[in-house]
Amino acid sequence: MRRREFCLSALATGVATSLPACSKGTSGSIDALTGGGEEMSLERAAISELADSLEGRLYLPQDDGYHLVRKVWNGMIDKRPAMVVQCRSTGDVANAVSFAAERNLLLAVKGGGHSFPGKSTCDGGMMIDLSPMHSVDVDVENLTARADGGALLGHLDGATFEHNLATTTGIVSHTGCGGFTLGGGLGRTDRLHGLAVDNVVAATIVTADGRTQQVSAEENPDLFWAIRGGGGNFGVVTEFVYRLHPFNPTVYGGTLVYGFDQARDLLRFWADLNQTLPDEANIEPLWFVGEDGMRMIVVEVVWSGNHRAGEMVLAPLLDFGRRAGGELGPMEYARFQTKDDAYLGHDKLNYLKSGFIVEVTEDAIDAIVGNYEGEGLPAGWFQHQGGAMARVAPTDTAFVHRDVVVNLGVSSVWTDPAESEQRIAAVRRYYEAVQPHMKGYYTNLNDEDEKKTWGNFGENYPRLADIKNRYDPANLFRLNANIRPTL
Repeated sequence: MRRREFCLSALATGVATSLPACSKGTSGSIDALTGGGEEMSLERAAISELADSLEGRLYLPQDDGYHLVRKVWNGMIDKRPAMVVQCRSTGDVANAVSFAAERNLLLAVKGGGHSFPGKSTCDGGMMIDLSPMHSVDVDVENLTARADGGALLGHLDGATFEHNLATTTGIVSHTGCGGFTLGGGLGRTDRLHGLAVDNVVAATIVTADGRTQQVSAEENPDLFWAIRGGGGNFGVVTEFVYRLHPFNPTVYGGTLVYGFDQARDLLRFWADLNQTLPDEANIEPLWFVGEDGMRMIVVEVVWSGNHRAGEMVLAPLLDFGRRAGGELGPMEYARFQTKDDAYLGHDKLNYLKSGFIVEVTEDAIDAIVGNYEGEGLPAGWFQHQGGAMARVAPTDTAFVHRDVVVNLGVSSVWTDPAESEQRIAAVRRYYEAVQPHMKGYYTNLNDEDEKKTWGNFGENYPRLADIKNRYDPANLFRLNANIRPTL
């Protein structure tokens, strides 16, 4: 196995290596919150002991660097943990988890910090920050990649593409592998290679009792099953091992642009074409308001197979309608994977909701198109599903939504906090209009109440609740799509 380090940004690296750790006074206490929201105090002597046990760093609010390390991706989220533990090893994670569990301290876990509703941070609790743990190892002979729990999707793509190998990753490279994978892991190659959870072959996890456990189909299989779609309910995953697939980093694809007046016809065409598309095809319409104030719909295309075959299969798409721009051809997949990085950059304000669609019916199209106001507020988009991910049984992993053809997203991105109320209201209004045509939602994107969470896991919920009872009976890991213990 050959090891390759893919470093974080210079900023993140500087924070991890040069900023001072927390004050190490041994007198007094600091205010904090329990997992249930009750006020509590943390003794400075105990905090100092935890800091001394770490390879990484512990930050308190008064420490230089605290306000940098507490930040998460979504600029709407501004929370202040009582402490931030930057971990450099699984041992650090185990020490931090044990500290929180012994005190019933509210606990959040940050990998890439991309949780839309801000579940990777908290007010008054502990944030475990995995960002210093970001290495990726590629085993070319065995077609696997080992990724640290704090690795980003860009780290994983960068390491695997170098060897003409790939596994399913998402569409924004600064997303964390951990949260992305634990919730299912939808991406542009899941029709060909399956979801991210379908490609996890092993993992290392620190459970609520502070134990480090290896999980796979042979070792702790119940926990292995649960983390593949059950989110962060069961512990902190500090290492994933992914199955890799041969992959040409130059794919056939591109972006096609149409006026929104063709949206109904285009979505009808997409629904018909999807009936016969091979697994190599990923075709994703999205609609938004352009810089000129005009509504438009574009189609992003990735064909991950033989280019000549792609040209033949996708020829009808090129013949559709009145195209305002765009073309298909050979393109570098790595560049396509990062094209939205700036638009969905750090500190921008984001609000998003999503839902799965089993069949894109005429009524669904009418709701999608007829209720889209535009006005620079929400955007809508398809994540193309089916293919390989649909051939996995709903009970084979915790991710139950195997019969869907689309994950429909509704989102808005802005920079002025004064617009927040209007933007959020617009997303919710559009989402409510199209929701009757949905079945469940992608837990990585939505922030729903407990009752909806239970329903969203479907037939897998009783098994997940049983595993939660065994591994986290006190619900230490609650900042997620939470499965509340039933004990």
